[in-house]
Amino acid sequence: MAAYVNRTISMMAGDGPHNVSMLNNGSVRVNMQNVDSPLQIFVRAKKKINDIFVEIDDYVKDAVTFMHAVSGENGIATPQDMGNVESYVSKVEAIREVLKRDHMKVAFFGRTSNGKSTVINAMLHDKILPSGIGHTTNCFLQVEGSDTNEAYMRTEGCEEKLNVQSVSQLGHALCATRLQECSLVHVHWPRELCALLRDDVVLVDSPGVDVTPNLDTWIDKYCLDADVFVLVANAESTLMVTEKNFFHKVSTKISQPNIFILNNRWDASASEPEYMEQVRTQHANRCVDFLSRELRVCSPKEAEERIFFISAKEALLTRMRDREKPVSSPILAEGHQVRYFEFVDFERKFEECISQSAVRTKFAQHSRRGKNIAGDVMAALDRVYNIATEQKAAKVEKQRILHEQLSSIEEQLTTITRQMKDKINRMVESVEHKVSLTLSQEIRRLSALVDEYESEFRPERPALEQYKRALHRHVEAGLGSRLKKRLSSDIGNEMDVVQKEMAERMYNILPTNKRAAAANYIIPHQQPFEVLYRLNCDNLCADFNEDLSFRFSYGITALIQRFQGKNTNRIALNNPPQYTQIPASITPVSALPPAPRAALPVLSAEEWGLLSKFALGALTSQGTMGGLLLSGLLLKTVGWRVLAVTGLAYGALYAYERLTWTAKAQERVFKRQYVAHAGKKLRLIVDLTSANCSHQVQQELSTMFARLCRLIDEATTEMDAELSGVRDAIKMLDDASTSAKKLRNKANYLSHELELFEEAFLKHNN
Repeated sequence: MAAYVNRTISMMAGDGPHNVSMLNNGSVRVNMQNVDSPLQIFVRAKKKINDIFVEIDDYVKDAVTFMHAVSGENGIATPQDMGNVESYVSKVEAIREVLKRDHMKVAFFGRTSNGKSTVINAMLHDKILPSGIGHTTNCFLQVEGSDTNEAYMRTEGCEEKLNVQSVSQLGHALCATRLQECSLVHVHWPRELCALLRDDVVLVDSPGVDVTPNLDTWIDKYCLDADVFVLVANAESTLMVTEKNFFHKVSTKISQPNIFILNNRWDASASEPEYMEQVRTQHANRCVDFLSRELRVCSPKEAEERIFFISAKEALLTRMRDREKPVSSPILAEGHQVRYFEFVDFERKFEECISQSAVRTKFAQHSRRGKNIAGDVMAALDRVYNIATEQKAAKVEKQRILHEQLSSIEEQLTTITRQMKDKINRMVESVEHKVSLTLSQEIRRLSALVDEYESEFRPERPALEQYKRALHRHVEAGLGSRLKKRLSSDIGNEMDVVQKEMAERMYNILPTNKRAAAANYIIPHQQPFEVLYRLNCDNLCADFNEDLSFRFSYGITALIQRFQGKNTNRIALNNPPQYTQIPASITPVSALPPAPRAALPVLSAEEWGLLSKFALGALTSQGTMGGLLLSGLLLKTVGWRVLAVTGLAYGALYAYERLTWTAKAQERVFKRQYVAHAGKKLRLIVDLTSANCSHQVQQELSTMFARLCRLIDEATTEMDAELSGVRDAIKMLDDASTSAKKLRNKANYLSHELELFEEAFLKHNN
């Protein structure tokens, strides 16, 4: 026995985390200094993965904000991608909450009074949980570290802090105020008082597996997140079917659980030393067979490393004595040092196992999940980046096309404007000349138009005024209809040609996608062109004064005016003809009359002057005296027979004209006077009328061209607005692609961080 103790001490002394010393009384003191505890691996891994998930949380939120920003009209981010990324926000927050609560959890199970609570107290170096003979622990007790120096407890669903001494009341099966067996009591113990609690280890004590058949509820509520299970068996008996059945149920819900078997109360073997090795071998074989063959959670060799023979009561007493706690000092059975060393060995292997298991089971899935989240978000960002890049290239090409179209439209519009102005000016000049020529021709044919007017003519003043007004309207309507007939069609055809040319040229400079909308508008459907003017004969001939008094057409004044003209009358009267007498000696015989006639008196120059004066007086005088004087003069000069015949013929002619001076004759005179006056007045407005008509043509063509220019301007305005929108879209897409690229790179960074985490904590532990 002494050799076994020394060998065990040497083995323990060689381990790094423990300092072993032999006391004077023969007991062994093991100082559990956490020089490099395996539990610290979990602590560091937890801190590292928490830091990584803080970055993942920020990254996912940034990605969601970015997705919302680019999910507008362009639809860069699809609703499916947005929904997927948004769903990761809650998932990452849930993972962070789990990581905050993550700890290394060990659950102790076994039959009633096998010493589960005593084992936990020994590991905590203090008597915290109720223990004793019989059915002691009535509910689940979870011991976890407290960040304060205060020890307290809370019941499930209640935040009230209770005195830790209440554990003996609430958790003890013999107390009247005990809780239900499925209840959970959280016992918070200061971390500074226990290395296990300081390293995020949680110990869960349970009622006996033989006190209730409701094992499935226990497993679902308290076992699924456990990293290590400790089966506390009674070394004085053997593994029972109840204990095996419980762990069979556990193995069906948890893939290969980590199970340690503590054969407690091994101190009883000291009373029968001759059977100690045989019993130990028997228990060990049954436990190895249970772990490797029945549960298949490990190999037989690994199972041997997870089976321990201890005395939890002795370990607790030893540790409380080392901490100078006031405890009873019973005499420890022989070999207690070996049992204590095996308990310490259990703790060492337990720490290694729970650290490796917790890091692997808790953080490996979080690491994989984090990489999946980063990968999925990066894939969504890749799609956004590709879509943004493609749309940006399309927008840049569209911007180039719009620039070229606007420049082309501007150049063509400048050329067309100059050409159309020249065409309109030539058209205006042509119309002005055509209207002037046509109106002049119609004025020359005014007499025919006036003759076409037929109405009763009466010389009375009221009837005459009415006749004149009607004649004005007839002339105005007739001239208007003739001018329209001759001008409107020709000018209208010319204008149609020009307008169609304008429309077609304007239509052709529009972009193809704008032509369809402008097709019905750019080529107008107008009424036939009509020349608009107002002759207004009432105003033109307002100063027309007709002269309907009788005038003898063969009177002396009329004759003189007819043959010599008004301006030569005075010359004829003031310069009488000079006659040169021909000498008789040279007068030819043939010039003489063949028979003697009454020779006409030859008047001298003085006589001709006197005769002219009398004639002028007769012309200008209305009295009888003038006529007598003229008659006497003629009688003296030509003879009374000639004068009588001439006077008779003259009087007959006068009488005839006087008798034929009827209303018809007066109407003819009136129309001649009207034609002369109206023609004169109309010739005065030829230039004005032609100018008005040309202005009408110019106005219509200019209006048409201005309307077409407005249409082009509207199209270019739309194109400018579209170009501005394209520029904004290019800027937005450029920002989107840049942001997507940055976020995508951050996903690579996070994935790399998780790979480093796995390399440092997961692969090493495997």
